Amino acid sequence: MKSILKTAALATSLAVLSAPAMAEAERYTLDPSHSQIVFTYTHIGFSTTYGMFSGFEGEIMFDQEAPANSSVNVSFPVMSMLTGWEQRFGHFMSDDFFAATEDEMVSFTSTGIEVTGDSTAVITGDLTLNGVTKSVALDAVLNQAMVNPMSNVEWAGFDATTTLLRSDYGLGAFAPAVSDEVEVMISIEAGKAE
Repeated sequence: MKSILKTAALATSLAVLSAPAMAEAERYTLDPSHSQIVFTYTHIGFSTTYGMFSGFEGEIMFDQEAPANSSVNVSFPVMSMLTGWEQRFGHFMSDDFFAATEDEMVSFTSTGIEVTGDSTAVITGDLTLNGVTKSVALDAVLNQAMVNPMSNVEWAGFDATTTLLRSDYGLGAFAPAVSDEVEVMISIEAGKAE
């Protein structure tokens, strides 16, 4: 009987030792050279106008095995906005819109992730823009997760979209001639932190 018990205990120990460790979220840092946010709005129905934020930093706690356990945190100066036209940038930073200072930030901190498919999820989070914080939902897609052949580092790429109302953030000047709705398209890459 003792022999059977010892064998059972040994088998249990070996099973525990050989079981795969539970994956945990790992820290990935955004690649500022391949991460951008593009936003669009319409101008009096005549055109679609584009703007962009690029070169920003942030981090993702990425759990590839259980994506719902992941999280994202990004922030950047509002004055890093790119409009392609100096006068438009100046108008956006004026009292009509942001009345921006150099230290005014845009930030997004996720509060939850709902996995909706093999590579899709809805990321809910708090967006702070123009001093106002509201919950927003991003429709996100994992483009790819693998070792980056250029850096030999674990890498991940994501796209996401959402629609914002300028007026929710105290930025509704000239609506509806300039659309209150702003379409937002996000594409980012991130590498596993050392």
